[in-house]
Amino acid sequence: MKQRIITALIAAALFIPFVIYGQLPFTILIYVMAAVGLYEILKMRGISLFSLPGIITLFALFVILMPDDWSERVQNATSYSKIEYLFIIAILLLIYTVLLKNKFTFDDVGFLLASAMYVGIGFHFFITTRAEGLAFVVYALVIVWTTDSGAYFIGRKLGKNKLWPEISPNKTVEGFVGGIIVAIIAAIIFQLIAKLDISYATLIIVSIVASIFGQLGDLVESAIKRHYGVKDSGKILPGHGGILDRFDSLLFVLPLLYFLHFIG
Repeated sequence: MKQRIITALIAAALFIPFVIYGQLPFTILIYVMAAVGLYEILKMRGISLFSLPGIITLFALFVILMPDDWSERVQNATSYSKIEYLFIIAILLLIYTVLLKNKFTFDDVGFLLASAMYVGIGFHFFITTRAEGLAFVVYALVIVWTTDSGAYFIGRKLGKNKLWPEISPNKTVEGFVGGIIVAIIAAIIFQLIAKLDISYATLIIVSIVASIFGQLGDLVESAIKRHYGVKDSGKILPGHGGILDRFDSLLFVLPLLYFLHFIG
């Protein structure tokens, strides 16, 4: 526990200034973090990020991550959209299966493209959300962190019924519900301070849905790790695992907030 606390404090001290400042330094940091996340998920399947298909997939990730204004500039300069670049990448990976005579397979292509989307879409919306204002990023972080903390402590104290033992044996139904309740309380307190331009009814509904999706994002990451037989996605954060272990919930929450038109 001591190691987890120390790591969390150091990581927060390094990460929060970038979030507050935003702009290009924040975007570059997100690109780096996403690249580490891609490295982690590829490693689970035994694919090196520094192999040819790994590098091609990294390029796909960078395309997905591009902020909207960047992608507009690229399209104006090259006449190709993000979707068209991703289509070209998919074709290249499929050609690679032929060149390697199916030692690199169609399944590998699907895994690489899905990995780029899984990591890239969530982190793309991290960049986009920060561009809309600091308050929205803080709100998302508050929902995720309070949900995780509420689920953990309430689950330990009151948890009796397993939520999804095949995926994550320690999570309980009581913890799941407790995480939602704590997130709602935290969202209301945040609204009193930040005064977002929405009603409390809307805030509560969005917070409930975001809390649920955040916990589902955590379960998705658990399912991936269980499938590939690993405990943590990486070791970059001692006591906490890898980038995907720490940002799995946000990868689901941030796109959801845009989908619900809560941001933008």
